[in-house]
Amino acid sequence: MNLDHPLTLLGNQSPNDFMRRYWQRKPLLIRQAIPGFKPPVTIAAIKKLARRDDVESRLIWRENGEWQMENGPFARLPKDNEGDWTLLVQSVDLHSDAASELMQLFRFIPDARLDDVMISIASHGGGVGPHFDSYDVFLLQAAGEREWRYGRQKDLSLEPGLPLKILSRFEPEEKAVLVPGDMLYLPPQAAHDGIAMGDGCMTISIGFRAPTQATLARGLLEAAADQVMARVGLLGGPYGEPALPGPKLSAVYRDPGQPAVDTPAALPDALVAATLETVDKLRFDDALAARFLGCWLTEPSNLSVFDAPEGMDVDLEEDWPATGRLVLDRRSRMLYRGKQLFINGETAMAPAEAALRALADARSLDCSDPSCARLSDDARSCLADWLDSGWIRYEPA
Repeated sequence: MNLDHPLTLLGNQSPNDFMRRYWQRKPLLIRQAIPGFKPPVTIAAIKKLARRDDVESRLIWRENGEWQMENGPFARLPKDNEGDWTLLVQSVDLHSDAASELMQLFRFIPDARLDDVMISIASHGGGVGPHFDSYDVFLLQAAGEREWRYGRQKDLSLEPGLPLKILSRFEPEEKAVLVPGDMLYLPPQAAHDGIAMGDGCMTISIGFRAPTQATLARGLLEAAADQVMARVGLLGGPYGEPALPGPKLSAVYRDPGQPAVDTPAALPDALVAATLETVDKLRFDDALAARFLGCWLTEPSNLSVFDAPEGMDVDLEEDWPATGRLVLDRRSRMLYRGKQLFINGETAMAPAEAALRALADARSLDCSDPSCARLSDDARSCLADWLDSGWIRYEPA
């Protein structure tokens, strides 16, 4: 992708221009971001997904002026003429190749930030009320029409005692009716409210991860704890092999200068100081942070189920195919940093060689690419394991 080339998807702005002017800054309404857009899945298919117990879904409606919400799966869903309701189905990209391919259009933003594709369908008047999200979102109109009111208000106080996060005082600055192919980008904490204009309304939300500082700190501390355990031989390494090198922490606490005490229940100052000195030996460095983030951000959803390949006639360890390509499964997540490579919550047993980085970036790898001929035995072994696990698949030429 040429990051300086204008894209219809971004209102004829280049990815570089969009990220500089709008990302995390201000809303952007894009008319016909995808001209002639057709939904990746039908409304009937969304309703079918909401009936499954391996799919996260919610039904939101108003009854006697009060907001109501119920979590799926649903044995029965309301009909269009039953009132203003909205059905939301999360992570549709895990269940639909077409929805997953739609998400790939937004990969000018790092994969580490991409989260999922949520699809909502609604009857006339349906919506989820005025609210704000803590993450960036692209709202793509897929079918029917929806009126959006939105703005950057500072008062984000919520109505108490509701099953939904509804703004107490919603003060929209803009209003627009979106038709299929139109898209609205909203940065974090932009207040917005969307109302379906007629039945058969479908809106696709491409959402992004926004971890809190507490989440990042806790994860990094857990990775450091795993590193300590690996160093003393109680674990193979944080999040699996190979273990990252860590400080030697085998020395036993000693206090030859400890005086006799008449307050035996008091914690000794020397023990407290020794504990703090031990923590100072831990290295919270780039490698540890990358290990934590790479494994955490690629961890598959607990709803992801990988299918083992059927009728596969290729052996990547014994004989590299001259044609065809390897393709990441739509549920697979793959990241790298430096020589570290991560896939589906694990640290790869091979370094991030050029061909493996290409697979991660393009989500496919042409077997005839020159970089494939230079793959190490460890890398080929990893690819063979991933193929057996259903994390990648082989497509003949």
